[in-house]
Amino acid sequence: PFQGEGTTPRRAEMSITLEEEIFGLAVNPFTKSPEMVRRYTLKNSKGMTVSVIQLGAIIQSVCLPDAYKKVDDVCLGFDDIASYLANKGAYIGGTLGRVANRVANGEYTFNDTKVSVTKNIQDKFQLHGGFIGFDSVIWEVVQKSAEGVIFRHVSPHGHEGYPGKLTCLITYQLDNENRLWVRYEATTDRSTMVNLSSHAYFNLAGHGSGAKGLSEHTVEIASDQIVDTDELQIPTGKLVDVKDTVFDLRLPVLMRDRLMQFENRQIKGYDNCFVVNGGRVQKSVAKVAKIVHPPSCRVLEVWTDQPGMQFYTANNLTSIVGKNCTKYEKHGSFCVETEKFPDAMNHPEFPSISLEPNEKYRHDVLYWFKVEESWKCCCNNDP
Repeated sequence: PFQGEGTTPRRAEMSITLEEEIFGLAVNPFTKSPEMVRRYTLKNSKGMTVSVIQLGAIIQSVCLPDAYKKVDDVCLGFDDIASYLANKGAYIGGTLGRVANRVANGEYTFNDTKVSVTKNIQDKFQLHGGFIGFDSVIWEVVQKSAEGVIFRHVSPHGHEGYPGKLTCLITYQLDNENRLWVRYEATTDRSTMVNLSSHAYFNLAGHGSGAKGLSEHTVEIASDQIVDTDELQIPTGKLVDVKDTVFDLRLPVLMRDRLMQFENRQIKGYDNCFVVNGGRVQKSVAKVAKIVHPPSCRVLEVWTDQPGMQFYTANNLTSIVGKNCTKYEKHGSFCVETEKFPDAMNHPEFPSISLEPNEKYRHDVLYWFKVEESWKCCCNNDP
């Protein structure tokens, strides 16, 4: 699926394997009938595995070794369907759509026509697609092979208020460089709005290492500006320079130190759309963020063609029980949600999220997991 030059893999390498298994039963929100949900696990030659499930096209697990060959799952998730449904409000691992992030007042105007969408947060605005967003639907599997898994969902005209029948594809592909490639594609039969993303939560110290694990991370985001927001985190339309603020992550900063600086703020941590790639959609992916966990030497680089990335430090998580009966807590993980800017349909100065019938929406993101053994240079001083 990923053809082209540069950092894009031409074809799946032979040593990638795919396993398929039954994950559980879930009720289809459209038909109200129970359906089997399957899990697909891609594995490479480096011992890295990525599991995705049909419910919400969710990234359920990402396991990889650290510098000491210890394998940990670095992605938050659940072992069963019931837990995903019970904790739906946290969007753990889920696909965000039709429109990720916020829509002010649950409305927008397009071609002089006012469009009202559902308001699933306090009846004030829409978040992450509404009451039944793409995280809640059961995705059809249209391809499963060593070349990856391709999910499809057809969102009916009028769903959550959005015009147009929207056909979406998500491709997950793993290579032997520990790169997880994700491609979002969409087409519509009438003018609509699309801004897809992933709400995967990561902690490179291990999914259950909590706030202590996150505090050990360093974070670097190639961004000079963030999208300014009000007290409901609705964009004001302005972009704000990060210089001399807690949002300046252009050089690596330690999370422990930075999160302490939010104690006197209304929002206790990062939950901001950082302007990346110059605020424009790129022709190919570029590196926009690097997160490092020095004790394990694990690294996550985020590469994307999108103009924005929501960086979120799980400020709203309240003691959820996750995989292996592990407690997930506030400030115990992070999200790196590549996207166009929030509420873009109400801000003509932002990159457009409108999609016409003759167009194709595409969004590429690459999560590149590495082990950077910087400590080794200090250990080889034998004469």
